[in-house]
This record gives sequence, structure tokens and C-alpha cells, in this order.
Amino acid sequence: MHYRTLGKTGFQVSEIGYGAWGIGQTGWIGANDDESLKALQKAIDLGLNFIDTALGYGDGHSEELIGQVVRKNAGQRIYVATKAPPKNGQWPAQPGVKAEEAFPKAHVIECAERSLRNLGTDTLDVLQFHVWSDEWAGQGDWQEAIQQLKEQGKIRAFGVSINDHQPDNALRLIETGLVDTVQVIYNVFEQSPEDHLLPACQKHNIGVIVRVPLDEGGLTGKITPDSTFDPKDFRSHYFHGTRKSDVYNRARRITADLGIATDELPELALRYILSNPAVSTIIPGMRSVRNVERNTAIGDGKGLPADQVKKLKNHRWVRNFYA
Repeated sequence: MHYRTLGKTGFQVSEIGYGAWGIGQTGWIGANDDESLKALQKAIDLGLNFIDTALGYGDGHSEELIGQVVRKNAGQRIYVATKAPPKNGQWPAQPGVKAEEAFPKAHVIECAERSLRNLGTDTLDVLQFHVWSDEWAGQGDWQEAIQQLKEQGKIRAFGVSINDHQPDNALRLIETGLVDTVQVIYNVFEQSPEDHLLPACQKHNIGVIVRVPLDEGGLTGKITPDSTFDPKDFRSHYFHGTRKSDVYNRARRITADLGIATDELPELALRYILSNPAVSTIIPGMRSVRNVERNTAIGDGKGLPADQVKKLKNHRWVRNFYA
């Protein structure tokens, strides 16, 4: 496993991190706690040391599972990043809404305390706001909460999870110097972070956590026009209508363009992201030992050859399936 520095935090984190939404048993359907624990342990055994979760994943269930594994591996340095949900329950953050409505000081502190209890740890390595609006950079008392939590040793770093497909909606915050990390959707289809966000992060030494590296499955090559999902699974909406066919056809164009087999697509997609030096770590969801073994093997520091990166630039696809 190859490691990179998470911006100004100085944390040396594995290129391949663990995205823990899928093990919280909300949104993603089908997780099994025993298998999730085995997958987490296998990931750590293979050198993974960065796990991303959230208080909202199963109302703390994801955090509780992670806490079990972290405590079991107390002799190893494992970095855990979690997220505080907005108090007003708005996903994503809406323009014109005041910071006080989403992240008032008392709410931020309460969320941090709940996450600490769920994880069974004394400190959160990174506390992120689960949504963000750049209007909030100069509003409210959330900054006081972050400062207090840092001074008390309850958090080591502060970050934000940028709204889906709005990578420029954190540029002002980055300029203020108040943030240590940003989490953003970035993949072969969603290349817009390359335009402004990633250069800004490099300039200001901000850690970059990449979520949705495989487009919720769209870049695995396994989504076909005939794919079906549990009605309670968020992917039943994400891939509704003609979207399964659209994704299937786009994926086929990529494999044809680069002359690879369909089962090579996930590795190509992950290596594309890791070829960008601004990226600190990527957090694919890995609910099975098999997926852990396949994905962690890609964190070898090699990325992709320049000619393949160049070809993939032509497959940018501007859209928002969450809308």
C-alpha cells in the first residue's frame, strides 16, 4: 500500500481508503454486519489506514462497527473521518440558508460527542460537515465549535463534504484557511474538480478525499439495462429511467476506447483518480472481502500512464443523477 499526505494535517493515509456508507444499512441495502467487519479487518490487514464514515450512516451504526475494528487493532494507526449532519436536515445545502440553521455551535459539538461515543475513541481525526455552502465561510458560530473541539483534543482536523457535483462551492472556504480537508465527487465521468477545486487544494495544501470514485457502480461495468435494485436502495433512483442504459453505453465506450476488458474498468477508474497529485485518498465502498482485496491492490502508487489519462479526459460527462 502506498501512502500520501492528507494536506496540512500531516496524516500519512493510504491511497485507498474505506468508504463506510454502505455498511451503515441505510441508503445501500444488503449489508451484513459480520461481512462488513471482516471486510474492514481485511482492509486494515492489507495496509489501509483511512476510514470515512458519518453520524448519519445508519444513525451511528457505521461508526459503531468501525469503532469495534479500530479498538481491535489498537496497535495500528488508523485514521477515522466522520461527518456531522446539518441540523436543518437539508441535503444538499441550499443557497440563502444561514449557517446558524445548519451548523450552530451547540449542534456541531453535540454531533462530535455522539460520534466519539459511537466510535469509542477519545479523538476524531477529521470532523467534516456533511453538506456545505460557501456562503457560510463568514457566517455563524460554527468556527467557535471547531476551535473549541480542537483545543479540547476532541478533533484533530476539520473538513467539509462538498455538495454533489458542486466542486466550486468550497473555493471561498479554502481561501480562508479554516479548513484542513475537503471531500468531493471525482471520477472519470465527473472531472469538473480538475478545473478549479483541485488546483486550489494544491495551492493551499488542503487534503482531498475523493468519494464516489466508481460513480455508485456506474464505472464498474456491472450496471446494465437489465440491472435491478431493491426499491429501498438509493440506486433505484440514481439509475432510474434510461440512466442504466446511458451508463452502460458510456462504460462500453471507455472500454472500447482504451482497449480493455469490462472487468478491468474499475481498476482503470480508480487509477485515473490516483493519477492526480492533488488527491490524498479515495474511498470506494467495500462491503465484501473480495472487493477489499481487489481495490486495495490498486493503491500501489503507480496511477495510470499519461496516454491513458489523456484518453479518459474525453469521457467527461456533466450530469447529476442525485437530482
